[in-house]
Amino acid sequence: MNNNHPNVAVVIGAGGMGQSIARRQGTGSKVLLADLHEETLAGVADLLREQGHDVVTQPVDVSSRSSVASLAGAAARLGPVTQVVHTAGLSPVQAPAAAVLKVDLLGTALVLEEFGRVIAPGGAGVVISSMAGYLLPTPLSTEQEQALAHTPAEELLDLPFADPEVLGQSAYGLAKYGNRLRVQAASIPWGERGARVNSISPGVIATPMGRQELAGDSGRSMRAMISASGTGRLGTPDDIAAAAAFLLGPDATFITGNDLLVDGGAVAAVRTAARP
Repeated sequence: MNNNHPNVAVVIGAGGMGQSIARRQGTGSKVLLADLHEETLAGVADLLREQGHDVVTQPVDVSSRSSVASLAGAAARLGPVTQVVHTAGLSPVQAPAAAVLKVDLLGTALVLEEFGRVIAPGGAGVVISSMAGYLLPTPLSTEQEQALAHTPAEELLDLPFADPEVLGQSAYGLAKYGNRLRVQAASIPWGERGARVNSISPGVIATPMGRQELAGDSGRSMRAMISASGTGRLGTPDDIAAAAAFLLGPDATFITGNDLLVDGGAVAAVRTAARP
């Protein structure tokens, strides 16, 4: 590859996980870093540049197809898009259910579609989901799963079982479960381009978002899950960056359409405790 067209690594979301992943994956590539908040975006980009990374930025609203399409187009103009990592999202303590569904469910669907049009052969994508997708209070029917996987992106928020007024805080878990289903479905068109796409479901991670959750209404139950887990600790952004590096790298070329649960054993502890 000549120097005028380096490989491009796109990282959407400049929070704790996004920073760690950009730092780990950015070496030798041009990093296109995107976030809704331009001040945060500029600060993180400057930090990465100080550490020797080649970084360009572009603001993005992942809930807008035109904004995501613009980002994908900008990435393709920089060079072969070989890595796409989508970390942007909202948690229940950060926003009401309607906003969570718009960003976490619709936003992920749009990223998968628009970057599925530009990902380079041999490239790979990772979507950050959540262990919350494994802990839905009520299992979805096969019809509901099919709807989450295949409904046109712009119609996702109109699904009758995705009513934010009914879901409340459960909207987050539904959106994150939907992310995994969308990744499964997206693995086919991505595969037609010779590329792979997977998701990661983190547990409670020591990021600003994670600390907000621990300080919120569900903090007590989350701490209990952590204490009962096999590792007994919070995750770090570097834990997620390591998982992303594996899924994006040469050791995972036979893995696509899958989800990697990186939660320190929290879900396993919940499910074990629930057994009679």
